[in-house]
Amino acid sequence: MRLTQWTDYTLRVLMYCAASKERVEPVTITEIAERHGISRSHLTKIVQQLAARGWLETTRGRGGGMRLALPAKDLCLGTVVRATETDFSVVECFEPSLNQCRMNQNCRLKGVLNQATQSFLAVLDGVTLADLVAPVGQAVNLPKTRRLQGIPGLPGATA
Repeated sequence: MRLTQWTDYTLRVLMYCAASKERVEPVTITEIAERHGISRSHLTKIVQQLAARGWLETTRGRGGGMRLALPAKDLCLGTVVRATETDFSVVECFEPSLNQCRMNQNCRLKGVLNQATQSFLAVLDGVTLADLVAPVGQAVNLPKTRRLQGIPGLPGATA
């Protein structure tokens, strides 16, 4: 699985704002664009979406910019990724309307991949924006995920 560029940039904007929360002046789109080498117009669209979701407060004009609209500890990565990613269908059989797989009736791959996707999201659910901008050396507490059951050969599998 690979996150889209939209999600990547969304996370960068949120992290930058969280890391800058103590500043007097708000963060600007130009500042983030220059720091990360991202198109300013692309970031503008992302910031508009984040403001519409209530995650950023924005102010226009001279002295304007953006700030987090909620504490960084209250925004989990799972929520952000679910809101910005459009497709968690790792294989075609996740979408019945697109499924052309001839093995569908006897295949266990779909279940394994679904469990992997759910585990991926569970890890993200256990990490907040504040965890990502914590001082270097401070550990991120990842949630314990369920062991993969009955799948020989996979790490953590129990047979």
